[in-house]
Amino acid sequence: MIDTQHYKQVLGAFPTGVTVVTALNEDGSLVGFTASAFSAVSMAPPLILICPSLGSDSYPVIKRTGRFAVHILGHDQQAVAYRFAVKGRDKVEGVAWHRSEHGNAILDGATAYLECRLWEDYPGGDHAIVVGEVQTLWLGDDRLDPLLYCRGKMDKLPDTFRLSPATA
Repeated sequence: MIDTQHYKQVLGAFPTGVTVVTALNEDGSLVGFTASAFSAVSMAPPLILICPSLGSDSYPVIKRTGRFAVHILGHDQQAVAYRFAVKGRDKVEGVAWHRSEHGNAILDGATAYLECRLWEDYPGGDHAIVVGEVQTLWLGDDRLDPLLYCRGKMDKLPDTFRLSPATA
């Protein structure tokens, strides 16, 4: 039997970016969750995957509406990451966002985002493995560092990963 806490510690040793996945309920209300389980799947067609908890408020909305957005958070958005990491509807209060031309909830201040339509979802234990087809994407200014997560802490890119003035 695998100890849950030890399992989390081992997985937490893998540095990853921090994303927030958002969707809009049929009544236009925002739902979302913080996800480090985000990955590219395919270039043609452009597919990504996310892994929402089966018990989240967001997963049923994504299944019903067939659309969602994945935001790669900026290093200054730790508070947003922590807000979306908890359960409850009040987590979205005070979060700056707007509706895109495609009807998705877009968080202000992200480094980049991808707007997706539900391609497929698969069982994955206590989570779902959701594959989304990228419909639209946006990349902000390279000077805005993404938010990283490792060993239970969030921070910005180390200097060794920043663009040098000669390549910027």
